[in-house]
Parts: sequence; structure tokens; C-alpha cells
Amino acid sequence: MTPIHPEFRNVAIVAHVDHGKTTLVNAMLEQSGAFGDHGDVTDRVMDSGDLEKEKGITILAKNTSIRRKGKGKDGADLVINVIDTPGHADFGGEVERGLSMVDGVVLLVDASEGPLPQTRFVLSKALEAKMPVIICVNKTDRPDARIDEVVEESQDLLLELASALEDPEAAEAAEQLLELPVLYASGREGKASTENPGNANVPDAADLQDLFDVIYDVLPEPSADIEAPLQAHVTNLDSSSFLGRIALIRVHKGTIKKGQQVAWLHYDAEGELHVKNVRVAELLITEGVERNPSDNPVVAGDIAAISGIDEIMIGDTLCDPEHVDPLPRITVDEPAISMTIGVNTSPMAGRGGGSKLTARMIKARLDQELIGNVSIRVLPTERPDAWEVQGRGEMALTVLIETMRREGFELTVGKPQVVTQTVDGAIYEPYDHMVIDTPAEYQGNVTQLMAARKGQMTAMSNAAGGWIRMEYDVPARGLIGFRTTFLTQTSGAGIANSYSIEHRPWAGEIKDRPSGSLVADRSGAVTAYALTQLADRGTFFVEPGDEVYEGTVIGANNRDEDMDVNITKEKKLTNMRSATADATVTLNKAKTLSLDEAVEFCGNDECVEIGPDVMRVRKIILNATERGRARSREKALNK
Repeated sequence: MTPIHPEFRNVAIVAHVDHGKTTLVNAMLEQSGAFGDHGDVTDRVMDSGDLEKEKGITILAKNTSIRRKGKGKDGADLVINVIDTPGHADFGGEVERGLSMVDGVVLLVDASEGPLPQTRFVLSKALEAKMPVIICVNKTDRPDARIDEVVEESQDLLLELASALEDPEAAEAAEQLLELPVLYASGREGKASTENPGNANVPDAADLQDLFDVIYDVLPEPSADIEAPLQAHVTNLDSSSFLGRIALIRVHKGTIKKGQQVAWLHYDAEGELHVKNVRVAELLITEGVERNPSDNPVVAGDIAAISGIDEIMIGDTLCDPEHVDPLPRITVDEPAISMTIGVNTSPMAGRGGGSKLTARMIKARLDQELIGNVSIRVLPTERPDAWEVQGRGEMALTVLIETMRREGFELTVGKPQVVTQTVDGAIYEPYDHMVIDTPAEYQGNVTQLMAARKGQMTAMSNAAGGWIRMEYDVPARGLIGFRTTFLTQTSGAGIANSYSIEHRPWAGEIKDRPSGSLVADRSGAVTAYALTQLADRGTFFVEPGDEVYEGTVIGANNRDEDMDVNITKEKKLTNMRSATADATVTLNKAKTLSLDEAVEFCGNDECVEIGPDVMRVRKIILNATERGRARSREKALNK
């Protein structure tokens, strides 16, 4: 008897950051019975990494599987493979990789905020791939929800992006998406409906059944031939202490099973194709939130995981040894930001709590990151103990650095720089389109801030509640160190989001920051007396008793210049002293820099010393006299 294979629907949940993707997936899993008898399951179960939980965002695209008994044709099971993607633009490579695994997307849009920069990015990628897009207005239960306006804005965006497509077929397919049903959901409540809730806000539904139905009705069944020779694409990598490297695959043709011999097709650094016969040591399928071994074959249209190929990479192809047919390599947008990462070269190297200090260990870790992260590049520098790491944005790189810090690495990290291109002898730099929402009272502050960073306003409109929306095209390097200053200028009320658009001619000099650095001129322990004497000079990053060395940046100067100070100075003792002379001395609390803040603060001649127990900004050239000579040489060259 011929086995009844399940029906498949492969879908990615995409949206701008914090529009509720992971919460909605959580509800889908819960209502499908994926959690079984696990009891209380934490919210956002797909955000499994420590940094994801701390930052409240998705960093890595992850897959899960929802099985609905008897919901397919002729009583077959319906298997919905769901890819939960990041919402932050810096992790756009994860979105592009996720889209290579699916046949359609559910686009979530916040019922109050409407379409934002990352919404545009993920929607444009889906339209280029000619995928059906289901618009889902999420968080309709918000008190400030404006459901009808958001639907209109989303459809306008759809038409705008469709008209910009160069492929006429893709443009026509995009315009037809307006005929698809719109979903109205509250991921937190676990409800979705095709009926607009209007003023009631909460969808008139008991569960997410309408969402499951629309996914089944709208998204195409994978065009896959089970009887054809095997052809599968490697779309992600994982690892296990027991199984070694695990490859996540999308099966396009045929079937694959445990113990099967397959042809592994991979490209070398020069782009030459290599073919090697290997055996599938283990086959795993995703069931809810767990990945379990399977003795049954995985058929075309499904997503599974295999082990047994130690050097397999994202973009490789697995196929029948008698029918070698490579699939296209997975490509992502070019990186825009770079940082130099190297060994800790400070006088206190090895005292930051780290156990991984050598250049060999750091290079091995960066090479390991290249295996599973399609968005970054690692290039050599003039120094053998430092490397240039390129990525989509600041956050993508600081997440890598923070992960390495927690793994026990001590590092020296340079100031972020933009990745430029040379076109006809002229330098071109990456530009971002930034959308800023701010209370009207801070409009002048934001305008001045963006003007200083070479931002060009493209649109401005009034929003509800006395807010203003401003849109700018701005050089990507103008956004390095932008966040802290922006929050200060808007008293923490402003919201800024951006996405990469194109490369344009170099915009000229952009001032890094409004303040200079306070720099320690000698080694020693910080004293309360020195901090008191220098209290009016600026904001300090150190407290009494902290150890510093010459060249350590111990604070931000109030003036726009660096100042070398003696932060270890002690009060001279005399024979005549009052018993209460020092009792009234009070110090302002030192500002503790996070990794993001330290990288943002870092100047062109500075770097950040990072370890499990240390986070300090320092000058690249520690000695003040040598720094002065270097500045003089630089000025002479510029003349």
C-alpha cells in the first residue's frame, strides 16, 4: 500500500522588530499541541539564546514544525514548517536565508505603528522572489490601534514596491496580492480572524484557526517531485556534542533517509565546484520545539536536518550520486559596516577574566562564525593578530563580540567603519533611509542632529498625539554612535529605525561626537581625591579603587577635545587636619558603559578592551607624547 505523505506548507513569519513575530509563533505552537505535557512553557520559546532573551529580539532565524492531523487532502496530515526570522535590519542576512527555505510569507504589521523600515526590506525580498504575501495586522488589541489606516498603508507599500520591481512578472504577481485576505490578530491573546474587528480591537475569534486556514489556502504546496532523484539545499547549520555538525536542509526533489549515500556538492574559495560521495549518519525532523531522530524518509517539500558531513556549509547541495545537479548558492546583500577585532594588547592583558587570549584562538572562533553566519566576512589586516570583520550593521557585529566575550575571549575592538566602494575613481559609501518618530517638541533637536550627520530630509508628516514622523537619507557612518545622542536629544522618547538603500558619493567629514575624552596620563589606582578635583571636567567611567594605565579613557570631557589627567593623585598629608575634612566629599556615580555604548563612544584614535570581567575604552597609542606626534604627522599629510 502506498503511504499517505503529509501535505506541506513552508512559511516565514516576517516583520519589523518588536511587531510580535515570536509571540505569534509561540501561540501557533501552543494551539497545535506542540508543547505536549511540558506544562508551563516560557513566552517567546523560539528566542532560545541568552542574548535574544536579554535584548528581547530575534537574532537567528529558527524553524519549527506544526502538524495538524487530518487537515490536508484526503485526510492526510498538514505539516506547516514555520521560519521565525529576525526583525532588526542588521540581521537581514538571516531573513534572506530564511526566505530561501519557504514558499510564502506572513507579513506582520503592528496595528499602531504600521509599516516600518524592516517591513519594507522583508516585503521587497519576498516580492523579488515572487512569493505570496499574507498581510497580518497584529496587536489589534492595543488601545492606540488604528487598524484601517495600517491596512491602507501596508497595501500602499505593497503597490509602491511592486511598481519598483524590474521584473514585469514579479510586479504583476505583487499587484495580485491585494486580492488576498487580510488577517487581524492578537498574538498575545492567541486569536486571528479574517474579519476586521473595528472598534472592538480584539479579533472575533476563539483561536488562530483562520490563520492556519489562510496559510493552507493561499500558500502554494511545494512544487516537489517525490519520485525524482534527490536534490536538497543546505540552508542553515547547527552543532551537537554528540552528532557534530548538523545541516538543516530543504528537500526539493526525491527523498532522503538515514544511512543513504548522497553526493555532496560544494564550492571552494575560488568558486570551483567539488563533488564527494558521503553517507547520511543521522536524519532528524523538527516536531514542535524539539528535533528528533527519524528512521522514516523525508520527502520532497519538507525541511529536515542531517549529520555526518563535518565540513558541510550553507548553500551546499545534496543530490543523488547518479544525478549531480547543484542548486544556486545562497546570496545576501553586501556588508556595510566593519570593525577590527584582535588580541588584547593592553598592559592589563590577561587580567580581564578571559582564558582565550591568543590570535590562533580568535581566528579559529571567527572562522567558526563564518560557517553559520552568511552575513559576515573576515578579512586579514596589516597585523597578524587582528582581522577586519564586516557585517550588515553595528548591532550584528556587537552581538558577535558579546558572544565571544561570554565564551571567555579577551579582545581589542576598533571603532566601527563603513565599507566603501570605488566607482570610476570616486569613493562611494553606503546610505541608510531613516524613519524617526518623535514628540513635536524635539523636532528642532532632531533636525540639528541629522544635519550634523549629513542627513537629507525626504519627508515629514504629523502623527497622532502630537508626534512627528521625519524621514532622512543619511550616510551609514553618520549613524555610528547615533543612538545614545539621539535618545539624549529626545529625552528617551524618540524612536528611530533605518534600512540600507544604496551607495552614494562620499558625503565629506562627519563629526564623530560632541565631546572629547578624559585620558589617564599614568598607571595606578583611581583615587576619590582626584575624582573630586576633576569633577567639573566631565562624566567619569571609573570609580575609586579601579586600576587604570596610561592611555585609558576614564571619562567624557565636557569640551570638544581630549584632556590628559592625573586620576591617581592623592591628597598631601599634613600635621594639621580637621577630623571631618573629608567627611563631606561626595562623588557622582560613575557611568558604566555597556558594549554598545563603549563602541559608540569610541573615537577614531581609540579602541575598546573587552573581556569577561572588563570593558574599557583606551587610546590606540597609549603614550601622550607619541599621540601628539602622530596627530602632527596626520595634519601634515592632510595639508
